[in-house]
Amino acid sequence: MNDKQHEPKPDIIAGRNPVSEALRGNRQVDKILVAKGEKNGAVVAILAKARNRGIPVKEVDRQKLDYLSGGAVHQGIIAFAAVKEYCTVEDILHCAEERGEPPFLLVLDEVEDPHNLGAIIRTAECAGVHGVIVPKRRSAGLSYTVGKASAGAVEYMNIARVTNIAQTVDELKARGVWIFGADMNGTDYRSCNFQGACAIVIGNEGKGISRLVREKCDVIVSLPMRGHINSLNASVAAGILMYEAMQTR
Repeated sequence: MNDKQHEPKPDIIAGRNPVSEALRGNRQVDKILVAKGEKNGAVVAILAKARNRGIPVKEVDRQKLDYLSGGAVHQGIIAFAAVKEYCTVEDILHCAEERGEPPFLLVLDEVEDPHNLGAIIRTAECAGVHGVIVPKRRSAGLSYTVGKASAGAVEYMNIARVTNIAQTVDELKARGVWIFGADMNGTDYRSCNFQGACAIVIGNEGKGISRLVREKCDVIVSLPMRGHINSLNASVAAGILMYEAMQTR
């Protein structure tokens, strides 16, 4: 088997000292994986620091760490570093203000496939979206794979990471942003008006938009289906809606 298949990706940091230094240097870290049952004092200290910074920590089998680290000595812990620094929701709204345009945002409710996230960011950049919002947990982060799938668009797109999508939707609504949720049994997207301040919510690849977030949307928009299956890939659905919004804006 080709050795390159076992090389760690550029966004993976393996080992106690490298992970500790990444945290000490305030590097953007998406998440940390630790071996189940790992009780080493140095690892415990690293995890405490990660939790204080709000970085998700997940216990996994040691074999998974072996695979992800490409055979490097991981000492029971690896971190996934972001390829780009996250911004804030306020930064996204400020970007729209600087352009003299009503805010145009994309909210991703637990999109987990990094290829989908990269493709969505790529389309968002082309469609004039001011920023993309993702949750800290149960979501793909800004990994090397996402950066590659975005074809470089990640460098030009404002991406905010928030603790709670439902709460963020409430905050956007309070700022006058109209929330369009993409889901089944909604209004045909072609009859919707995206001209003002708006945010399009795209749900998880399997579950769709969470119940609470769906309830908070101002409008549920749907794409007509004429085939045998009743859903589109998340990045395809997002692309159709973003370009419809761009056209009407």
